[in-house]
Amino acid sequence: QVQLVESGGGLVQPGGSLRLSCAASGSIYSIYDMRWYRQDSGKQRELVATVSRSGSTNYTNSVKGRFTISRDRAKRAVYLQMSSPKPEDTANYTCNADIKTTWNQGPRTYWGRGTQVTVSS
Repeated sequence: QVQLVESGGGLVQPGGSLRLSCAASGSIYSIYDMRWYRQDSGKQRELVATVSRSGSTNYTNSVKGRFTISRDRAKRAVYLQMSSPKPEDTANYTCNADIKTTWNQGPRTYWGRGTQVTVSS
């Protein structure tokens, strides 16, 4: 059984900062790409950022230069540093990861339950 648990959400003022964390636990052989998604009510889910096993990163255009995704392989965790957030960044943020649970099976994608981020003064 694999679980992803997010933390760090809350209320933040525009121009402030917030750090989201997501930790994987359970029967894990290896972790590949890790990602942050977000979804605001009435909108489609959006891929915010991806970090590969090697550490390469990709971002959606709207957060480039403001958000930073990183990972800690030893802790099996992924982080999203949100700097200078804007009201339009308000959403439920969810992490996911491609995880192998045994050496001889392909990776599956697992999802966390999300953490709410509200950007407001």
